[in-house]
Amino acid sequence: MTRPAPPAQGIRTPWEALPAHLHDAVARLLGSPVTHAVTQPGGFSPGTAARVRTATGTHAFVKAVSAETNPHSPELHRTEARNAAALPPSVPAPRLLGTYDDGTWVALVFEEVAGRQPHIPWREAELERVLDAVEELARSLTPSPVAAPAVTESLAGAFAGWRRLLEGEAADVTGRLDPWTAAHLPELAELSAPWAEFAAGDTLAHADLRADNMLLTDDGGVVFVDWPHALRAAPWFDLLVMLPCVRAQGGPDPEELFTRHPLAEDADPSGVTATLAGLAGYFVEHSLRPSPPGLPTVRAFQQAQGDAALAWLRKRLKTAL
Repeated sequence: MTRPAPPAQGIRTPWEALPAHLHDAVARLLGSPVTHAVTQPGGFSPGTAARVRTATGTHAFVKAVSAETNPHSPELHRTEARNAAALPPSVPAPRLLGTYDDGTWVALVFEEVAGRQPHIPWREAELERVLDAVEELARSLTPSPVAAPAVTESLAGAFAGWRRLLEGEAADVTGRLDPWTAAHLPELAELSAPWAEFAAGDTLAHADLRADNMLLTDDGGVVFVDWPHALRAAPWFDLLVMLPCVRAQGGPDPEELFTRHPLAEDADPSGVTATLAGLAGYFVEHSLRPSPPGLPTVRAFQQAQGDAALAWLRKRLKTAL
């Protein structure tokens, strides 16, 4: 049974807690000081994520994080800045207005998007709207307009979770696996091994599509935010990566959603299964690791996604290997 996902949110640093030199840097980027800020929910970054308004009435969205909070988060912000600056204007994503980087603190300033995250648990009409937008996104980003890394390069280690568990590289955690998974580790490792040859492609994928990385706008559109993980992959890759999270957050059966979606029409069924096995291995193996600095809630969310991915995989395998 798939357990419900906990809220997809971590512990934010409020705008008011940022050092004065960050406030000054954002004021320079926006042309006047920030006089009002509202921290936004959703997402696991331990940094700041706030809608702000300046003294002259300019609205923007600010993200900022320090290496002292989490050593990896600033590099994610730097990568996101490069990706955001390279996205064509036609892509439904916020425009990057400016950046600040002093080697410890990194701040990104985006245009503010007037929108809200989808309701959780998912509502049918909103999910259909997002699924349509994911198709449009993949079509518009093929071939990739950005020199992003290939999925085979970016996720080679991440999607080897079953092998690490099988070979004991993730010490003292295999005893925490459910009995079915523990009994089938060799088969799962073998099943996922060829995933890269099928998931490879030249579509620019967001690679982290969740409800908290989307904004629904009043005109019926969907804006996709947070692009640090962008990579080149098969057109159906984003769809596959998104659906276990949809399921964990109260959405429908991912197998039904995937097989009826236009992006899945040309996908090799065995390749989809192999990639799904790799994704499930990523979530399960990472959920067993200690929490990263500043991100105390991410492992429970990965566990819920892993449960959903495994349930989907077992359905594709007709419950037995």
